[in-house]
Amino acid sequence: MKIRWWIEQGYQQLKDELGLDHYEGRTWRGWHHHVTLTMIAFAFLVLEMRQGQKNFWTDYAPAGGAA
Repeated sequence: MKIRWWIEQGYQQLKDELGLDHYEGRTWRGWHHHVTLTMIAFAFLVLEMRQGQKNFWTDYAPAGGAA
């Protein structure tokens, strides 16, 4: 299990693509706000990526079909 690798990749993506390391404020509230929004953006991007993969939804009902 290469969990550390996955964590480091996620952190690097947060810094490179979403600007986690761009915060220059001085307050705890501002830093917390910045990190929270960055993590929400990251979660959204991961979900978008996963939904594009084959077999993401394994128990879906086809459009127009009965559930």
